[in-house]
Amino acid sequence: MPTFCRHNRLIQNCPICSREQAIELRPVISSSAPRSSQSRTGSPRSTPSRAVAPRQGPSGGLKVRRLRRGADDGYHSPLVPGLKSSAEAARLAEELAFAAGRLARLREDPPGLYAEVAGDSDVEEATWLAFLIAYLGPLDDEDPFAEIARVRTSWSSGADPVLEDIRTGPRSVHDPGRGTRTLEAYRAWARRAGSQAAAFTGEPAWTPERRFARTFERLALPGLHRDARFDLLVTVGALGVYELDAGTLVLGGDNQVTLAAKRALGIGDPLLLERRASELAQASAVPRAALDLGLYNWERGERTRAGVDADPDAEAQALESTRAALRL
Repeated sequence: MPTFCRHNRLIQNCPICSREQAIELRPVISSSAPRSSQSRTGSPRSTPSRAVAPRQGPSGGLKVRRLRRGADDGYHSPLVPGLKSSAEAARLAEELAFAAGRLARLREDPPGLYAEVAGDSDVEEATWLAFLIAYLGPLDDEDPFAEIARVRTSWSSGADPVLEDIRTGPRSVHDPGRGTRTLEAYRAWARRAGSQAAAFTGEPAWTPERRFARTFERLALPGLHRDARFDLLVTVGALGVYELDAGTLVLGGDNQVTLAAKRALGIGDPLLLERRASELAQASAVPRAALDLGLYNWERGERTRAGVDADPDAEAQALESTRAALRL
C-alpha cells in the first residue's frame, strides 16, 4: 500500500519526509535525452549555453553593407536633413549631376544597345531589348553591352536567352537560381495585354506620369524588383519608345535607393520621403528620375555608369545647380 506524506507525495519521493524518516529517496527517472538546461557529465560543453544560429557565409545570402559616412563637420541643409557632413553632401551632388547628365545623353545621343532600342521601328522588339537590358544590367566594362548582346533573343522567336554563366551588371536582378522564370512571367504578362505595346501604353488618355505609375504596378512580376522596373520605364521613356515620366521615385522596401533616401532625407515614412525627394529634385533643377541612379551610386560608394557616359555639358550644369541648392 503506497504511503503519502504531509506534502501529498509518495513518502519515498519526498525529499523532506524521506530524510526525516530515514527512507532512501527513490531516484528520479527521466528521459535519456539531455535537457538543454543541464550539462552532461563528460560532455565537452560543461556549461549550459543558449543556442546560437550559425553564421552564414557569403553563399548563405547574408548581405553586409558598409556605409561610407563622412565626418560630422557641422554641415546642414534643409533639403538633406539627414546629412551632417559636407563631404557626403558634395558626393551626393556629384552623383545626382552624373545621373542627370546620363539621362540627357539617353535622350539626345544614346550609345550601344540603347541606340538600337531608340531606332528600332518595331516597338515589340525595341521593348523586349530594353527589358533585357534592365533585367541583366549593363556591365561596368569597356563594352557594357557585350553579355546582353551575346545572349539576346528576338521577341518574335518566343525564345528566352540562355543565361548560364552570364555576367550581369551591378543593378541586375537576374537570379541564377530562378533561371528564366522572370522572363517567362514577363512574356505571359505581355500576352495577357495583347502585346508589350498595349501593356506599356494602357489607356491612351493617361498622362505620362499616370502611365508610369500604372505600368510600374502592373510589372510587379516574380523576380522583377523595384530597381529593374524603375530603370526600364525611365529608359523607354527617355528613348522615346513610350510616353512615360516618373512622377515619384516609388520608394519603399529593402533596396539601396530607398535606404539612401532615408539616410539623406532624414525620414522613413514613404510619403514624406517622396515629398522631400521631389523638393530636392526641384531645388537642384534635375529630373526626379535622376535621383534613382544618383542615390543608388551615392549609397553604394562606387559609381556605375549603367551603360551610358553622362553628357558633359548637362552634367556640369546639373552639378552647379545641385551644389548651389545644397549650399556647398
